[in-house]
Amino acid sequence: MSQHLARSEFAWQLAKQGGMSTLEYFQSDRFTVEKKSDRSPVTVADRNAEQIMRSEIQKHFPDDAIVGEEFGAKQGTSGYRWILDPIDGTKSFISGVPLYGTMVGVEFESDCVIGAVYCPGLDEGVYALTGNGAWHQKGNNDRTQAQVSTCEKLSEAVMVTSEVITFDEVNASEIYKTLESKAYVARTWGDCYGYMLVATGRVELMIDPMLNIWDAAAVKPIIEEAGGRFVDWKGEPKIDTGNSFGCCPGIYDEVLDVIERFQA
Repeated sequence: MSQHLARSEFAWQLAKQGGMSTLEYFQSDRFTVEKKSDRSPVTVADRNAEQIMRSEIQKHFPDDAIVGEEFGAKQGTSGYRWILDPIDGTKSFISGVPLYGTMVGVEFESDCVIGAVYCPGLDEGVYALTGNGAWHQKGNNDRTQAQVSTCEKLSEAVMVTSEVITFDEVNASEIYKTLESKAYVARTWGDCYGYMLVATGRVELMIDPMLNIWDAAAVKPIIEEAGGRFVDWKGEPKIDTGNSFGCCPGIYDEVLDVIERFQA
């Protein structure tokens, strides 16, 4: 556990360090936007933040493995693997909208045990270590324990996602339409910001029809330690199946029932 704890504190500082580096470019004209093979955008800010984080991990935990969105995988021998997303929500970033964040997840023997998400444009974040709770910090304020909502009905819940069109891309438009019609409010406050809202009890459901492991690794322990559920669309607590949702426990069955009905 001491090894977990050391990496947990480091992960939170690392997310902040990587995130703060993006502010050099945020809301400026000092970068160009490139399109990757999947047509998702990337900038110098993404690459610079990931390089900073990789360098720090290599310096402090040289035997740990690393995988990141922009620079691929480095093998390790310690049983730990760092999973990095330097800017989750690049579309918000390039639009000058502060609802993006830097994500750091840590696996130990393939189990996600540490998560840190920091939104530099808001100076706000959440982090968690399995068994030690989830914690929320805004600016220089004292950290507070992160807790999911106590809502027990989807009809009283706020639902968020990143982009509605992505449901169409995986033939899941009926899932979105049904959840939207059942929820009290539906908004596109998405990416890692949406999961932070769930972990801090401000919304009840964040759902992703398409995501990679670096989109999920950090938020899984955060949502779980805040008392919520983080699963794929089969209800399995996995980060590598390409879809997910995070929610408070009171609406979990309703959400999964909708997903299963239209996936059958």
